[in-house]
Amino acid sequence: MRFFRAFVLCVVGVVSAAPVFTASAAPAAKGAVQTPAVGKQPDWVIAVHGGAGVKPRVELPASLEAQYRAGLSAALEAGAAVLSRGGDGPEAIEAALKVLEDSPLFNAGRGAALDTHGNARHDASIMRGDTMDAGAVAGSSRIRNPITAARAVMERTENVLIHGEGADWFAAEQGLALADPLYYQTPARRAALLKKRAENPGQVAAVEQPETAFGTVGAVVLDRAGNISAGTSTGGRTNKRYGRVGDSPVIGAGTYASNGSCAVSATGHGEFFMRYTVARDICARLEFGNESLAAAAEAVMMGILRPAGGKGAVIAIDPRGQVVFAMNHNGMYRGVMSSALPARTAIYAHETVK
Repeated sequence: MRFFRAFVLCVVGVVSAAPVFTASAAPAAKGAVQTPAVGKQPDWVIAVHGGAGVKPRVELPASLEAQYRAGLSAALEAGAAVLSRGGDGPEAIEAALKVLEDSPLFNAGRGAALDTHGNARHDASIMRGDTMDAGAVAGSSRIRNPITAARAVMERTENVLIHGEGADWFAAEQGLALADPLYYQTPARRAALLKKRAENPGQVAAVEQPETAFGTVGAVVLDRAGNISAGTSTGGRTNKRYGRVGDSPVIGAGTYASNGSCAVSATGHGEFFMRYTVARDICARLEFGNESLAAAAEAVMMGILRPAGGKGAVIAIDPRGQVVFAMNHNGMYRGVMSSALPARTAIYAHETVK
């Protein structure tokens, strides 16, 4: 197998769908913590996100907004199909996130951001709350669906994290789908890299980035057996330093799940999420502080992370199936669905579920 770098332009279409969230008159100034309805005693629940940091509504064409919402809805439906037939959380998470990884719109899989060398490098992780088993890959360049590889690490090895070419070789050994590095060279990601290079000649991604910079996909699930799980996948930051790994494959930072507390998938400035072990901290507040899921998410995202300068968002679920979306800036591509209620999606921080 040869590993190499190249550039190419490709085009992939995405179908559109109408939004089913409502919006208030003005965006929240300091972010938002929301608890979308899931219905009374649902058999299963799934929530997904497609990254934090969104363009202002005036800069996001209606047709593109519809495509984002359609992608989120398709991911929810894919995960729901697994849960409704009795599949477990990791299987549902993989099904949902593969949809987002295969879309060029989201910063994961096909649509991954390009690093300073012009390559896509993927990070992903998954964790189940009943056994607290976990698996992750980081810095892979040939795995078509990194979330599938993360699940394979969890279920087929005694390891938790496999990195770089080792992750690619592991995927090949396991018979997982691989892709030529050219597959990830989408026009949008190539343009974003060239723009970033022009803005900061000779520099890698700086600490301060615009709020539209944080792209990741993730999912949290309550399955029919009453177990919760979480998964996250990303391409990282545009023009990131070669070899840089963010929070998405780090258990306790970008992903965490325990039946004794909650399951969390994060998106944002990964260095801060690692320093403050955001996913684990939220769950620990339930486990040791007897806080509600909403209170814990708000305390970490708005009370700790935001003052430190960390921008981003999380989705979280507790063993009762309650879901929380917590954002400390302008929005997050997100959606929720349960056995009792249909798929609903949102983008901006001030949007609320009907």
